[in-house]
Amino acid sequence: MRYAVILAGGSGTRLWPMSRAARPKQLIPLIDGRSLLEIAFERLEGLVPDVQCLVCAGQAHAEEIGLLLPRLGRDRFLGEPCGRDTLGAIGLCAAVLARRDPEAICAIFTADHVIESIDRFQEIVTSGYELVEQRPEALVTFGIAPTGPATGYGYLELGEPLCAAAWRLRQFREKPNLEAAREYCRAGAERFLWNSGMLVWRAGTLLDCIRRHAPDDHDRLLRIADAWDTPRRGSVVEEIYPTLTKTSIEYAVLEPASLDPAVTLAVIPMPLRWLDVGSWSSLAEICRRDEQGNAFVAERAMFMDTRGTVAASSDPSHLIATIGCDDLIVVHTPEATLVCRADRADSIKELHRQVAERWGEDYV
Repeated sequence: MRYAVILAGGSGTRLWPMSRAARPKQLIPLIDGRSLLEIAFERLEGLVPDVQCLVCAGQAHAEEIGLLLPRLGRDRFLGEPCGRDTLGAIGLCAAVLARRDPEAICAIFTADHVIESIDRFQEIVTSGYELVEQRPEALVTFGIAPTGPATGYGYLELGEPLCAAAWRLRQFREKPNLEAAREYCRAGAERFLWNSGMLVWRAGTLLDCIRRHAPDDHDRLLRIADAWDTPRRGSVVEEIYPTLTKTSIEYAVLEPASLDPAVTLAVIPMPLRWLDVGSWSSLAEICRRDEQGNAFVAERAMFMDTRGTVAASSDPSHLIATIGCDDLIVVHTPEATLVCRADRADSIKELHRQVAERWGEDYV
């Protein structure tokens, strides 16, 4: 049976101070009054039935997610007691689904993407399900044609065609330096695609890969899955989940699996509009703009002699006004205000760390 899982456990530190531990970016109504998680859930409508759509996120956000997604039953929320990167989250999804349905085919999505068009997106994902149904040993990922030499994404190096829709994955390339990213872009989308983080595979096949390449984590995940639908869930998860290796699924499983003859790694290109909303600059791309390129993430903003500036506020009645400001990011919240040059937006993650260190958890 086909399943879809949305990963919604990210902290969103590059969207600080609006994105906070208590309410991370995927739960904030950033786009026309809707959260990224709501948009991601709606994007799957018709792809699989609601009863086969799950969300994996922090257990601390279970109540708010239940309010945002009233169609999501409690048994389809997979709560993490702490973040252990994608090996933990995706491994948990695979283990629980395989326990419930040994034939489960699982597609993994994240809650921080904006994708258009939805019809084309669903067609491409369906081709991924079909490929896994035809080739049970396949691990399928989806690639995005680069629009520039981005250093914030991993890259997928394509090999020979596998079928009409897919190519063999020759190699994962970690987030490159600028020189390497430029080289990948020059090679073209026929050879290199951005790693979208979206995946399809049989739950059993992924678990078998984890068993071979991360055996300690495999055993722990099975212990959690055995207890998941029992009264022992809470105690077992609290005891075992924090001991999982904190690493990505690409590094722990997919990279070694690319050398494993028992596995077929495949890439399906996804030629559509795709935006990873991971920073104020990327969020500004989908928000209302004026003729000077200023972006309105705030309900009320006034720009005088200002160009290329982002204004954001968590308070719809709060007015942000600028004079003579070019290429700034201005974010207002009740607890903290950020003013940042747009070309220093990548430093917000480090600022977040320093704020926590100096001022404590109340500000992060």
